Amino acid sequence: MTAVPADAMAITTRGLTKRYGARPALAGLDMNVPRGIVYGFLGPNGSGKTTTLRLLVGLLRPDAGSIEVLGQPFSWRDRRRMFRIGSLIETPSFYPYLSGRDNLRVFGAAGPPTRPERVGQVLSGVGLADRARDKVKTYSLGMKQRLGIAAALLSDPELLLLDEPANGLDPGGIVAMREMLRNVTAEGKTVVVSSHILPEVQQLADVVGIVSAGRLVSEGPLTKLLEATGHVRVRVRPDEMVAAAPILRALAADRPLYGVDTGAQAGWFTVSVLPSRASEVNRLLADAGIHAMGLEAGNDLEGLFLQLTQATSAATGPAPLPTSSGTLGPHG
Repeated sequence: MTAVPADAMAITTRGLTKRYGARPALAGLDMNVPRGIVYGFLGPNGSGKTTTLRLLVGLLRPDAGSIEVLGQPFSWRDRRRMFRIGSLIETPSFYPYLSGRDNLRVFGAAGPPTRPERVGQVLSGVGLADRARDKVKTYSLGMKQRLGIAAALLSDPELLLLDEPANGLDPGGIVAMREMLRNVTAEGKTVVVSSHILPEVQQLADVVGIVSAGRLVSEGPLTKLLEATGHVRVRVRPDEMVAAAPILRALAADRPLYGVDTGAQAGWFTVSVLPSRASEVNRLLADAGIHAMGLEAGNDLEGLFLQLTQATSAATGPAPLPTSSGTLGPHG
């Protein structure tokens, strides 16, 4: 991303590093979160997302690197800065024999001064006003998740960090959460959402950061990232995959080619080219006597995510065999 003034950024990290024993969780993370937007923080399991969020709220200490939060350097000792940050990281914990309202009152007493009416406001905001007096032990997983979001909003924070906030929510709850977070950013506040529900992030996020193997592999406005990338999926007969692979690889020689050679998806290749080149893909195969059985094109967030994270995995891990038992894997 283009450099911007520090006071325009909600979060900036440089060279952020964290290890668990011999295993690197973060390997020099450079992250830039502008103020007043929803930032979608994406990555495969084990890529370092939750570790990053825990570092940003002082639950962990980095081994190296720097963090700036709300325009100023941040460390795990900076407790007062936390009054300006709300967070829901991993599974929220509550007192099961207290009501949802009383749990929030307890949380409010442990942090910055909270207006008495604020508890009712956040409970209404997450759709729990009618269950506020019920004990938390009677809540479903989705209700506990909504209560966790309410707790994160309790201090009216400038920055909100949410780790898998849609966990346990039904479709209606996800839509309501999306509207609520949009209202938060409309007030000039910043939201960072770590999620594995890519279609939801695509509808919600203004800026996206994709992390893989502890490093940020792409970051920027979602619309620009999608404009700059795309993919074409084409299906051939499984016995023609070996012949089709070099033809398709030549279309994007600098990017991995993915193919599946067993199971229900056998014969599908994913080519990292713009959707407008779908007819070219079909023509080149036909010229070689290979007839496409299926052709799809798109530039959705899922395609971008797979391109970037699978390419990083291939670069950092063992190279797959050209004809494996499941995935032909990157051919590059």
